[in-house]
Amino acid sequence: MPRSQPNRFPSLVPAAALAAALAAALAAALAAASAAAEVPIVQPGAPGEPVRALSAQEAIEVADTSYSRDDVRFMQDMIPHHAQAVQMAELVAARTNNPDIIDIAGRINAAQADEIAFMQGWLEARGEQAPAPSHAEHTHASHEMMGMATPEQMAELEASGSTDFDRLFLQLMIPHHEGAVSMVDDLLDQPGAAYDPVLFEFTSDIVNDQTTEIEIMNGLLVGLSDDPRAGLAPGFRDAGEAIHNLRLLAALPKPAGFFDPENPAGLSPPRLEAIAQGESSEAAVDVDDTASAAMDHHGGDHHGGGEATIEAAEAEADAEAEDDAEPYDRSPLLSFMNTDIAFAGNVMVVGNYHGYNIYRLDAAGLPDHVSSIVCPGGQGDVSIVGDLLIMSVEQTRGRLDCGLDGVGEDVSPARFRGIRIFDISDLERPMQVGAVQTCRGSHTHSVVSGPGEDGVIVVYNSGTATVRDGEELEGCFDESPGDQRTALFRIDVIEIPVNDPSAARIVDSPAVFADEETGALAGLWRGGDHGDDTQDTERTDQCHDITVFPAAGIAAGACSGNGIIFDISDPRAPTRIDEVVDEGFAYWHSATFNNDGTKVLFTDEWGGGSRPRCRAYDPLTWGADAIYDIVGGELVYRSHFKIPAPQVEEENCVAHNGSIVPIPGRDIFVQAWYQGGVSIIDFTDSAHPQEIAFFDRGPIDAEEMILGGYWSTYWYGGRIYGTEIARGIDVLELTPSDFVSANEIAAAALADQGSVFNPQQQFPVSWPAEPVIARAYIDQLVRAGTLTAESAGAMNAALDQVKAQLDLSRRDRRLARRVTAIAEDIGGESRAARGLADTLDALAARLRG
Repeated sequence: MPRSQPNRFPSLVPAAALAAALAAALAAALAAASAAAEVPIVQPGAPGEPVRALSAQEAIEVADTSYSRDDVRFMQDMIPHHAQAVQMAELVAARTNNPDIIDIAGRINAAQADEIAFMQGWLEARGEQAPAPSHAEHTHASHEMMGMATPEQMAELEASGSTDFDRLFLQLMIPHHEGAVSMVDDLLDQPGAAYDPVLFEFTSDIVNDQTTEIEIMNGLLVGLSDDPRAGLAPGFRDAGEAIHNLRLLAALPKPAGFFDPENPAGLSPPRLEAIAQGESSEAAVDVDDTASAAMDHHGGDHHGGGEATIEAAEAEADAEAEDDAEPYDRSPLLSFMNTDIAFAGNVMVVGNYHGYNIYRLDAAGLPDHVSSIVCPGGQGDVSIVGDLLIMSVEQTRGRLDCGLDGVGEDVSPARFRGIRIFDISDLERPMQVGAVQTCRGSHTHSVVSGPGEDGVIVVYNSGTATVRDGEELEGCFDESPGDQRTALFRIDVIEIPVNDPSAARIVDSPAVFADEETGALAGLWRGGDHGDDTQDTERTDQCHDITVFPAAGIAAGACSGNGIIFDISDPRAPTRIDEVVDEGFAYWHSATFNNDGTKVLFTDEWGGGSRPRCRAYDPLTWGADAIYDIVGGELVYRSHFKIPAPQVEEENCVAHNGSIVPIPGRDIFVQAWYQGGVSIIDFTDSAHPQEIAFFDRGPIDAEEMILGGYWSTYWYGGRIYGTEIARGIDVLELTPSDFVSANEIAAAALADQGSVFNPQQQFPVSWPAEPVIARAYIDQLVRAGTLTAESAGAMNAALDQVKAQLDLSRRDRRLARRVTAIAEDIGGESRAARGLADTLDALAARLRG
């Protein structure tokens, strides 16, 4: 018989007993559930406020992830936002017959009315309040932040008609659409928002549709502009041109070795492929023309861009609907971008990411190419001191030996980032004679002083790149600002012995942004925005440009998040005097003093110089100039200036480098605006700057934004020289106008600049005691209405006699007494009046011998 098996489940009980036990357990569970339902669920209030009782369903809704409170607010705010767009669109039919505006209004009426119904349904389906479209006053966000028009603006739109209506409609609708895009961005920034797939798809559609419409409307608004710079035809060598109170004397293309002959315009591979397949393009250039020694100068034709812009934008939208691939945003390894310029005597050096080019200026001030120096590393900003040329290098591909291979390793002894020093005594064969490695490279530099009696040049270095590895360069740390060793929040003070440039070295790296009381390195702007409708400004841990004014012992720093003035009376120990912020500035880029060092003009490089920032709807205080007076050692804000010409999406445009035009008695500034062209402003009245001249070309390409336009424009020796990033070098001159007289232009040409001009280094210019200088002041007094034409005529007659005597090198004491008497009779305390009196006294002294 088989052995009997032991009971392996000793707890096993008969079925009846089991059923009874289960019934008891179920009863106990039900009792527990009933008891749990009676346990209170509460939500505490703020400190001191009463507790609120919640139902189980209410408690669940707190953690419901299907949609968020932010989603609800977004939908509730977007309904009146859309409604206002429909309201504006409904005004169109009775006020304009512009087919483009009518088409836009039709699309708004068709799309946004349906979207309002969708949003109301979405809210109602979730038991949320769905506001009526007319209840705009109940929105959670500010109307300004949402881009909505004010009641006054709506009334103005309703009262306008024809072209005035078209222009105002676009000016209001573009920021309105931008507001919708911003609302989506703000929503997506919130945790858990737009988790609902339907809502997320809706927000994506808003961004895509509104962005496309913005581009279309910008093109239309450009076409409605009266400014001749608006809507210029695109092209690399044959772009449309607009010029006002200037004359283009020469346009030199880049020399061989400094452009890609297969792609001189720098188009992307997809764009080149499209051209090769037969697409028409103004940027398809003839290589032989590109390499030629000069460009033909074409007149300033104005081309409207309305229909073409709409068709292009619609075609682009259709293409995006078929292909959701990311746009091509890659750049080639080797870059041939022209950058900054330096002058000494008749020598002009043009920096480039690929090296630099040296030119001699002829008697007419036109450049003659002498040599090309290939030494890649970007960005190639240059300065000249005697026979030495100083060059900034920042890219990680830069090599100490100027090699073309670049540097691939994370840490390499071959890499160079810092200040190169060349001996250019032989202009045809410059030799590298010194190099100073720095932790953050050299984006720009400033020649502060020297060589003095000690034979040393002092240079401030501004590095803006990441801190290199300490294994590559000893002493480089990029830890937080709490670590006093960090290379952030500093500038470098470099000494260069003229007799031995190889011994050049960093002598100090002062923490110029430190808090004066606590010593904390991050003592200035910490980054971020300044509140609603303000720029997101970078943290102040670097200076982009430091412009020195040694004669006054001061410097102006454009330092990412702040504008700063420094005391540099001891060049080796700069100290901060004052600093300011600007709610409209994204990145403080450069600074320029007026001629007597009592004003500073700062620029904002919003978008880094690579984006379109001068479109018809871009704010006029963003990407602009900010003008400050220096009063008692403090910076006092006076005004902003931005070029008034609307540019298109294919033109990178923002405030960039410029210099003073030395017209006596006035503050005149010539400035580069990338593809916004060259602009000259009068900021003699700091609070009311006025544009007085300009030159601009159309975009490099009709379809693609190519990084181009003017990097720098500087006055030197009576001419204006501009480095065009992609095209080459332009030489211009001022022409007489209602704003500037022939005498003033002639006086500026006589200004003594010390036969040298370096970016970020300013010396006060002076003017000789010549009759034309006095005539320039007379013209200013007549223009201001403080000198009658009769008095001006008598003064000019006396100056005719002065000139005749001086030309013959004759003394004339009687005429000298007459000129002195005229000077004594000049009344007023204006700069022109004082300048005229001083000049007449100096002329009288010359006549007396």
